[in-house]
Amino acid sequence: MELALVLPLVMILLLAVAQLGLLVRDQILVVHAAREAAREAAVDPAVDAPRRAALASSTLSDSHLTVTSTGRGAPGSRVRVEVAYRTASAVPLLGPAVGKLTLRASATMRVER
Repeated sequence: MELALVLPLVMILLLAVAQLGLLVRDQILVVHAAREAAREAAVDPAVDAPRRAALASSTLSDSHLTVTSTGRGAPGSRVRVEVAYRTASAVPLLGPAVGKLTLRASATMRVER
């Protein structure tokens, strides 16, 4: 009898922990993508270079990724890249509770060329 009352709560708790782990993984990927995109923007003057670098350095979906860069200029100046990734819950039953989240990260590097 007690198991029938407690088991659903334990399962929901386990699903929530799994979802949290997936969100942390995605945030780490976004931070890494931002750093790689900033590094690429610092050495490659092409407009699409940061986006290509962000996609190549991670397993993030192209359709949910937004990459913006500002401050490209002369060597020695700073370039800032912001990466936003829209993600939804991958765990059943928690989708409506979590909804869609936007994970963000930015990185700044000195322009080399």
